[in-house]
Amino acid sequence: MVSTSSANLKNYALVTLAYWGFTITDGALRMLVLLYFNKIGYTPLQIAYLFLFYEIFGIVTNFLGGWIGSQFGLKLTLYSGLGLQIFSLVILSLLNPNWPQFIAVFYVMVAQALSGIAKDLTKMSSKSAIRLVVPQDAQSSLFKWVAVLTGSKNALKGVGFFVGSAILSVFGFVNALLIMAGGLLLIMFTGLLLPKGMGKIKQKVKFSQLFSKSQEINILSAARFFLFGSRDVWFVVALPVFLRQTLGWSFYQVGGFLACWVIGYGIVQFLAPNLMRKFGSNDPPKSKTIQFWTFTLTIVPCAIALALQLGLPANIVIISGLLLFGIVFAFNSAVHSYLVLAFTDDDKVALNVGFYYMANSGGRLAGTVLSGLVYQLFGLVACLWTSMFFVLAAALISLKLPNPQPTKNIIWKAGDGD
Repeated sequence: MVSTSSANLKNYALVTLAYWGFTITDGALRMLVLLYFNKIGYTPLQIAYLFLFYEIFGIVTNFLGGWIGSQFGLKLTLYSGLGLQIFSLVILSLLNPNWPQFIAVFYVMVAQALSGIAKDLTKMSSKSAIRLVVPQDAQSSLFKWVAVLTGSKNALKGVGFFVGSAILSVFGFVNALLIMAGGLLLIMFTGLLLPKGMGKIKQKVKFSQLFSKSQEINILSAARFFLFGSRDVWFVVALPVFLRQTLGWSFYQVGGFLACWVIGYGIVQFLAPNLMRKFGSNDPPKSKTIQFWTFTLTIVPCAIALALQLGLPANIVIISGLLLFGIVFAFNSAVHSYLVLAFTDDDKVALNVGFYYMANSGGRLAGTVLSGLVYQLFGLVACLWTSMFFVLAAALISLKLPNPQPTKNIIWKAGDGD
């Protein structure tokens, strides 16, 4: 007879495998779409439009994710996310290059909408399922297991960037999509090994409970909106197009560089709590902590923009500047993700976290659209100045945050972020 501990370990491994597989294809798909449509002549703004529905439907799914899981169970939502991603990859492979451009753009937007829903269904289900597969008598180790899952997520998304660039160069757009769909299909079959009733929640959640009533969560969510908008306003569209068109980097160089950045960002994000304890105080972060890191971040895009305007070598400025931005941004994200739990009561974790990540998706949506629009009209430097103003807005909003209650400080264990 299989022990409870062995069964939980098996279930944890299956959930993690599903999340990892999806994360790699999610990063690869973004790079595939961006580089392929840049290659065939789409403008930066048109490329940004391709991701519009992805972010919009991500907002909706984040908002409704907790309610969906409570109604249908986490096993169903987890593998529905994988299934939707497979469907998205397959229909995207049917794109006809000879279609009129407006039809092609709308077609890709619909495929990306399905991918956006898939991403947040998978993300919500995976993170919630971890609570179910850790034994109730071992809850002290919960954050260790969560750290393994979430700490690897951004690193694997970076791997996905490189994978997307590589298979686009080797196999072409259509074959690359089908290869990824086939890999996810194999992972889907592992869902048969998970318990049937996993994630079934007896108590129903009223729709009115989806709206956060906590002032702290609302303030933190508003800051999160501008924080992640500040990253995506120059990272999502403007930077890859700038590297490809202006600096003449190859697909491999663009994908490899962005992959290394995201992997490094994920590692720093995972290590942030330990590093802050080592070089600072053993006390959990307070409101002043996020204020310090957010105001510090405002300096970075400003410095990169000034260096480019002064005519310093763009390759050196971009590489060193993005490295510094990633480190400071990772500390911001880690502290943010601690505070959202510190400000949340136990019985409202799912609802408040869903509300918080809805703001995260909203910031990414704004950043993505502005990344294409501002770059097309004014160039990369203007995107960096826009990024600086976004960070400044996040910093000013964070000034209104109170300190978390001391009784909740126990949860400062490991960083997480998007």
